[in-house]
Amino acid sequence: MPAGDVWLVVGLGNPGPGYAGNRHNVGFMVVDLLAGRMGARFKAHKARADVVEGRLGDARVVLAKPRTYMNESGGPVAGLRDFFKVPLERLVVVHDELDLPYGGLRLKFGGGDNGHNGLKSLRRSLGSGEFNRVRFGIGRPPGRMDAAAFVLRDFGAAERNDLEVNVDRTADAVEALVTDGLERTQNTFNT
Repeated sequence: MPAGDVWLVVGLGNPGPGYAGNRHNVGFMVVDLLAGRMGARFKAHKARADVVEGRLGDARVVLAKPRTYMNESGGPVAGLRDFFKVPLERLVVVHDELDLPYGGLRLKFGGGDNGHNGLKSLRRSLGSGEFNRVRFGIGRPPGRMDAAAFVLRDFGAAERNDLEVNVDRTADAVEALVTDGLERTQNTFNT
């Protein structure tokens, strides 16, 4: 693939079945759905990630799920960026967001890490935070619950009722971002 011709879409999460339904793993859920839409299966990559190569609309895309824990995702993402020669403006990171109500969706370019360990690791390894973010709202923890404990819990029963629809809508937003660009996608999907 020619350099700059491909998008790298990374879902953030923690590996293993024990984490699969966690709020922190919504990035994995979205890229899994996108891989299903491509009719493709993830394969192990030497960059310590599972990847799928294919197309979303007219765009050439590599979907990725780091095989490291969330707080070490930056290394695999930097490895994939280098391997596929993806400029940062074509990197899309899908992650959970405490500062959006459950089911809220917000796309943006750049910004801080807001205490998100996956984003901190990416910023450290990439040397920049200037990439596309697709932020899936998980809401704030109830009462005095620690945010770290909250993100590592599975979605609650009421949330699970809408989870499939919300993951589907987030996947639609990722597809729109790589085919229509950020501004148009923000106008359609930001809540």
